[in-house]
Amino acid sequence: MSTTHDHRILHAVEASLAQEFSGVFNLATITRFVESSYEELAENATMVMYLPVLVERFARQRLRALAYAEGLVTTGMPVVLFLCVHNAGRSQMALGFFHRYAGDQAIGWSGGSAPSSELGENSVVVMSEKGIDISDEFPKPWTDEVIRAADVVITMGCGEACPIFPGKRYEEWTLADPDECDDLDDARYVRDVIEDRVIALLDELGITPV
Repeated sequence: MSTTHDHRILHAVEASLAQEFSGVFNLATITRFVESSYEELAENATMVMYLPVLVERFARQRLRALAYAEGLVTTGMPVVLFLCVHNAGRSQMALGFFHRYAGDQAIGWSGGSAPSSELGENSVVVMSEKGIDISDEFPKPWTDEVIRAADVVITMGCGEACPIFPGKRYEEWTLADPDECDDLDDARYVRDVIEDRVIALLDELGITPV
């Protein structure tokens, strides 16, 4: 249950997003997404002081996805979604490489079937070795509108929990969880395989890595 203080914070988030999505969504829709995003993230939140920022980021992503899925906003760019179980390692690493190499040529998101409360330490460390800081990311669940907006869905170990929507390109990358690796070299191996596969995916999408 959210408190009175939480309601004040959420109201501020709603006001900010209402301005950003003016002419696209009404306030009722924005309020619904902000409140549901809060409920999704609050359950596993460990640093509650950052929760309002994360709620705003998550709700913004979901609203953008809904706008793409319903054809209210078009970009002409492919949308790729990376999914794993906890959204703490593999999918975040893939998204980090995707952002690095795709730049502003494509849209990338990530999610998990059972999100963790924080990113995996191994994943953050080995990505930093590549000059990519994923520590600002946060585990989040996948949602229907995000799946609907995606052109390509890359799954990594979430099995039957991963959603199947018609008309999407699905690809399974079978990889160990880097945060279950006892040796950082094993995590580095997973990282390097993900990097190679992201570059190959971009080539298939006709995107030249930047």
